[in-house]
Amino acid sequence: MGSQEVLGQAARLASSGLLLQVLFRVITFFLNAFILRFLSKEIVGIVNVRVPLGVFWSLFLGWVWLQLLEVPNPDVVPHYGTGVVLFGLSAVVELLGEPFWVLAQAHIFVRLKVIAESLSVILRSVLTAFLVLWLPHWGLCIFSLAQLFYTSVLVLSYVVYFTKLLSSPESTKQHILPVSRITDLLPNFTRSRDFVNWKEAKLTWSFFKQSFLKQILTEGERYVMTFLNVLNFGDQGVYDIVNNLGSLVARLIFQPIEESFYVFFAKVLEREKDATLQRQEDFAVAAAVLESLLKLALLAGLTITVFGFAYSQLALDIYGGAMLSSGSGPVLLRTYCLYVLLLAINGVTECFTFAAMSKKEVDRYNFTMLALSFSFLALSYLLTRWCGSVGFILANCFNMGIRITQSLCFIYHYYQGSPHRPLAGLYLSPVLLGAFVLSGVITGVSEVFLCCDQGWPARLAHITVGAFSLGLTIGTAFVTESKLIHFLRTQFGVSKLADKMT
Repeated sequence: MGSQEVLGQAARLASSGLLLQVLFRVITFFLNAFILRFLSKEIVGIVNVRVPLGVFWSLFLGWVWLQLLEVPNPDVVPHYGTGVVLFGLSAVVELLGEPFWVLAQAHIFVRLKVIAESLSVILRSVLTAFLVLWLPHWGLCIFSLAQLFYTSVLVLSYVVYFTKLLSSPESTKQHILPVSRITDLLPNFTRSRDFVNWKEAKLTWSFFKQSFLKQILTEGERYVMTFLNVLNFGDQGVYDIVNNLGSLVARLIFQPIEESFYVFFAKVLEREKDATLQRQEDFAVAAAVLESLLKLALLAGLTITVFGFAYSQLALDIYGGAMLSSGSGPVLLRTYCLYVLLLAINGVTECFTFAAMSKKEVDRYNFTMLALSFSFLALSYLLTRWCGSVGFILANCFNMGIRITQSLCFIYHYYQGSPHRPLAGLYLSPVLLGAFVLSGVITGVSEVFLCCDQGWPARLAHITVGAFSLGLTIGTAFVTESKLIHFLRTQFGVSKLADKMT
């Protein structure tokens, strides 16, 4: 398969995943906005921050949550003990579905993954809304039952799909999957009668270490919140809502692109080969694609950062009312908009870096992540003590900046001896940079005079100013970034929604 064909496949994967996720996430966005009108921020803080994982950890951490950590006031958060038990059970159910998820990911069943997860999220939101309206006195049980329902639907979707696929004549004939029946995914004895395959166990342990470090780096602030009590339950709830809202764009746009183009880079570049020994055509295509993706990530992140500063308070007021738009909410979301810019760039740089690194380089990177994990947790604690919940986002920005720097150094050295300069994608023309600055000033002034306590006519005027400024910025980008526009038209423009993603 040539590099251009692989590139087209990656673009179709990204487009299909993006469109499906946008469709389903829009539905859940409005359902969640509706639910938030009937909740206290203390219950949201309990639900979204504390969820143990795994069978052993569900039992052990369930005991920790009930016996050692602060138990909330039962008048404010009723049925806390039952909620912890149900959340632990939902974690066990979700763990049962992991082999199916891995199988779907390995064989690029993008549509299955998106539909199964999105359908589960929508049904969970619908059940939550129903219980909040009709049985509000159930308290935390509402969310724990909804979470158990979510994991059950998710696992059942994978089981039904793979059961049907494995029973089809086409699957048997073409040997599409490395398993022939569902029971092959369950624990069993090998021919040597050993219950554990130690070679696979060592590989699993290696993956576990990397996943554990990434978990600390991506959600370490939740552990700091829980075990060190740096925020009360109400502030935890507001932080988590803002965190989920701010990361919505990252999940909708950046994640499908990162996952799809990681597959592209992994296929066109040979991991253990030096850059000079790569096929030059594939080497050049990878550089051109990386440059365009970096430019796309930079422009998308800058757009969110610039316009997010002026529209954070309005967005929170529309989404969750005064509970979110007053207090620390707007400052949190504005800071998160800056974090989204770093998320966008890091996603692209790391998807290339992980695809091109040798095994030795990956091991060295994991060691660096270990040191970064401890420094991140310490910084989260110190910054939160100093400036409240916004300290978590600042710590994440620091963490992401270090990871970006490391990836940029790898990319620079990887292409150093060649005529290709993919890092040029991080440079903007002065005209486009000026358009961003002008838009930021205009929307900032508009927020001062039109938002957000002067009624809906003023709000609509503020939105109109933002739409005009956004149009000006996008128009400038079309004029100045012709190379990126050509890439988007030739790759994403040729994607067909009718293409089957299996």
